[in-house]
Amino acid sequence: MQAVPIAFWVLALLVALALLFDFMNGFHDAANSIATVVSTGVLKPHQAVAFAAVFNFIAIAVFELKVAATVGKGIVEPGVVDHHVVFGALIGASAWNVLTWLSGIPSSSSHALIGGIVGAVMAKAGASQLIAAGIVKTVAFIFVSPLLGFVLASLMMVAVSWVFRRSSPLRVDGWFRRLQLVSAGLYSLGHGGNDAQKTIGIIWMLLLAAGTVTTGDARPPVWVIWSCYLAIGLGTLFGGWRIVKTMGQRITKLKPVGGFCAETGGALTLFLATILGIPVSTTHTITGAIVGVGSVRNPSAVRWGVAGNIVWAWIFTIPASAFVAAVAYWASLSLF
Repeated sequence: MQAVPIAFWVLALLVALALLFDFMNGFHDAANSIATVVSTGVLKPHQAVAFAAVFNFIAIAVFELKVAATVGKGIVEPGVVDHHVVFGALIGASAWNVLTWLSGIPSSSSHALIGGIVGAVMAKAGASQLIAAGIVKTVAFIFVSPLLGFVLASLMMVAVSWVFRRSSPLRVDGWFRRLQLVSAGLYSLGHGGNDAQKTIGIIWMLLLAAGTVTTGDARPPVWVIWSCYLAIGLGTLFGGWRIVKTMGQRITKLKPVGGFCAETGGALTLFLATILGIPVSTTHTITGAIVGVGSVRNPSAVRWGVAGNIVWAWIFTIPASAFVAAVAYWASLSLF
């Protein structure tokens, strides 16, 4: 692909904007990692966010950069990307994140970013520059990830209930208070592994457009990888308290055993998606898992109206962020 001349200050500004989005991603999605462990009383909020932030960062040593490659090279044709496209994508995603955070709605930062990329590219060159395979698998997992989280968490809840059917509730509670630390750590590991790579991917996309790296490079620069994992960890550390209540209390009431099953089902889903290189929504995944646990205990215990409102937010995420990204793209043409 032919490099697009980009002033250094514009390049630096866009990298900073991408890292700010990554921080917001951690801030916005902190609730996904800690809602269950906080709502069950296993950890205090400040302990939970620190715990989750550490595991978000540790993911740097666990997962290959397959999700970053999908975002950086597999969503749109590299030749169409320039600094205006990246700016539009980041503004579209960030605007939707802020709106849903203020509303306390656990929407997807991941799909907001994908929607932003799609909207900015379509504003510049139309749908012909989108890569169908990358778009299809990303959109498919809007439905697959919560369904898989639901199924895995439900099966785990059924299995645990059968194994511990003769144990006293007090003993079960004691065991799973300890085990929930393991499941929360695994979920946070999966969250960091999948979500940090999305920002790595968009910075990689920007550097490809600027010509500072080439399409033949198997990995982005090391500084990009470390800065993105650090940014999402810091974002998680500062937490997103508005969404914790929705995820941990409003959908269904959880006990430690339910929290363990939801987090483990969600973690397994995230691990699978990250290994396959699919950018998925950690929000969708853990919501599906929580609903799965609640429906096994008692379908009436799930507040389906709250879950329904969350689903509507999922449906609107990609088109809404795409629209804002398109507007931001056109505005950027006169800015720099």
